[in-house]
Amino acid sequence: MHITTQGLVLREVNYKEADKILTVLTAEGGKRTVKARGCRRKSSPLAASAQLLVYSDMTLFAYKDRYTLNEAESLRQFWHMRGDLELLALGSYFAEVMEAVSVEGRPDPAALSLILNSLHALDKLDRPQALVKGAFELKLMCLEGYEPLADACAVCGRPDPEGPMLHLTEGVLHCAACKREVGEGQSLPLTQGALAALRHIVYGDPKRLFSFALDADGLACLAQVCEGFLRTQLDRGFRTLDFYHELKAGM
Repeated sequence: MHITTQGLVLREVNYKEADKILTVLTAEGGKRTVKARGCRRKSSPLAASAQLLVYSDMTLFAYKDRYTLNEAESLRQFWHMRGDLELLALGSYFAEVMEAVSVEGRPDPAALSLILNSLHALDKLDRPQALVKGAFELKLMCLEGYEPLADACAVCGRPDPEGPMLHLTEGVLHCAACKREVGEGQSLPLTQGALAALRHIVYGDPKRLFSFALDADGLACLAQVCEGFLRTQLDRGFRTLDFYHELKAGM
């Protein structure tokens, strides 16, 4: 059976002499493991589409829950992002996280839209890397069922908590003085600007996900909280994230 779909390559692994095994996030079928035969040959019509972070029209041949890439035409290759090592490392981190949370065969169009918009932001929008990274991390957690409660302090109910903090394990906003009532685990402080940005990401229009601005302190705060929340909720690290931080630190 042939399936026509659109998909983004989240991972590529060389296989045999000229093949690749691809992890593809598709529009209709969610995450798929796809064999791309002969794609590493220079003359292969599949070569462009069988690369990490390329979004393509694809024709897949499905047989006994196995998928083979028959035809493909790339739609977006994010050339500017590919030409900048930091941006490419950040995009690769997005792909690794998306692969970790996606489920084989489960459609997740909102997640696909999020990563495509985030890659577009890195490629074309000239937004701060920390802003795009934090928005992607937090919004993805919301989409995958880990949405934090950020409308008021979870203990005293104040809509504008005094000394606002986010509890990374419980995923709740609270006042600094209410920390003991929330439970064990780490809480990170939020500046007022970072709190407003966090609420924008969680509750705002997804089409305006990156439409906010923060000063340097607020942006650094938001970045720390969003990354900490994702890593705590998923209870794991990411090699691409470690590499990205090494690049930012100057290696």
